Amino acid sequence: MTSILLDAQQIQNAPAPVRLWLEQQVSAVLGPRSAPGASLPRLVACTEAQAANLLNRIRQAPSAVEVFFGLAHPEISFGEPPVVTFRLLDLQRRAGLENITKLLECLDLINRAFAEICGDPAARFCDFDAAGHCSILPATQGSIAAMWKAIIAAERPGVVPIAAAE
Repeated sequence: MTSILLDAQQIQNAPAPVRLWLEQQVSAVLGPRSAPGASLPRLVACTEAQAANLLNRIRQAPSAVEVFFGLAHPEISFGEPPVVTFRLLDLQRRAGLENITKLLECLDLINRAFAEICGDPAARFCDFDAAGHCSILPATQGSIAAMWKAIIAAERPGVVPIAAAE
């Protein structure tokens, strides 16, 4: 076993992917941040058909659509069962939102619409933690990415999206 000692300044000055990796390693060691006896949120995988239905339901809120597609951005999947985790600040920046409150409103709209689609008020599209992260299941991220590729392909026939060519 090897140990590495980093001070706060070294962590703050590390590149974003390194900081994300460090956050994930610490989160994995500490485990879920819930009170004893509290039930963990129930993330449900979103299929491609559900993702299309969800997009139609949130289409009237362009900011929510930006956040929705921001969740297709590649991130590291970790944990057991695996989840894909995003920093809320990164989602806010990518969606061009003025504050975290607006981001949380968008994510709440997405979660409520998804619960309606599932016919289950406990179903969650995404979840949050106290450290400022949003998590989705890898299958959900794949459904969003597949829909994005299909939209691009429909708008530009004959052009293969770069991510699809890999």
